[in-house]
Amino acid sequence: MRVKDIPVLTITPGEPAGVGPECTIRLAHEHPELRLLAVADRQLLLSTAADLGFDVPVIPWQPGDDVSAGQLSCLESWVDTAPVPGQPDTTNARYVIDTIKTAVKLVRDGHGDALVTGPVHKGIINDAGIAFSGHTELLAELAGLKKVVMMLATGTFRVALVTTHLPLRDVPGAVTRDNVYNTILIVNRELQQRFGIHHPSIQVLGLNPHAGEGGHLGSEDLEVIEKAILDCNQDGIDATGPIPADTAFTPIRVAKYDATVAMYHDQGLPVIKHAGFGRAVNITLGLPFIRTSVDHGTALDIAGRSRADASSLYTAATTAQDMCRQVVQATEPQL
Repeated sequence: MRVKDIPVLTITPGEPAGVGPECTIRLAHEHPELRLLAVADRQLLLSTAADLGFDVPVIPWQPGDDVSAGQLSCLESWVDTAPVPGQPDTTNARYVIDTIKTAVKLVRDGHGDALVTGPVHKGIINDAGIAFSGHTELLAELAGLKKVVMMLATGTFRVALVTTHLPLRDVPGAVTRDNVYNTILIVNRELQQRFGIHHPSIQVLGLNPHAGEGGHLGSEDLEVIEKAILDCNQDGIDATGPIPADTAFTPIRVAKYDATVAMYHDQGLPVIKHAGFGRAVNITLGLPFIRTSVDHGTALDIAGRSRADASSLYTAATTAQDMCRQVVQATEPQL
């Protein structure tokens, strides 16, 4: 892996009618020190650069070519319909999925060191007849895994999820002892291996108000979550809980832990997005490769207006770089 100097970051801009292409061009323009390999429609990137007035070299790339800093290398993939900013088209849904699948293969084949993804429009992909609940689930499928973990982070504030893109009514049934246990296990392992935290401290939220109020507001906290935490403790993992979600995110509590494990999407993510929107990064834990992503959506309302902010994409890129280098440090022999 070529990470002792500058890791190669394989990027998918995501929905072509959203801000992903603009953010990708802005990232290449504002940070020429990065080595970037985009899987995208090259003409879309060139026209986006022209609209922004940026002289970004978008260089055709094929396996075996170098990926140099100061340019945007591009493995060509073609949209089916010329995108209109702010107006996603279902005919381009297959293009979006194909760029992700191709980018994963590039990383797994060693052409890139990490995957960095732009925002996609789940509704448009589903309207096209493609079953898709999110990047996290697709990446798990591509890797042949039953369980991966979504974690958002801004600085040292990290929130991981037991369940991801589920209707709220389906959440309690998915909060099983095995699911909670495996989520904590993956978070603990990845904090050690990819963040260099030798003995992570993890707080685990309850499912019900007040973490079930001793069983008076639901039995899941005592019968499922607490038992999963005890299983983790027996394995030497420093996990604490279940903690009531309404007090878990006070500054004093957050500062005590390396990560928080929430039970469902809107229990944990609104807090971290409030704390660092635009500076947060979405990380998929448990994959056999590194994947980071932006913390925002397609922003169709500002697409094509030269108003997109690439801060989150830059945070995703630098986080991926740091994770690559941490893996190298962990695997290099000690002299």
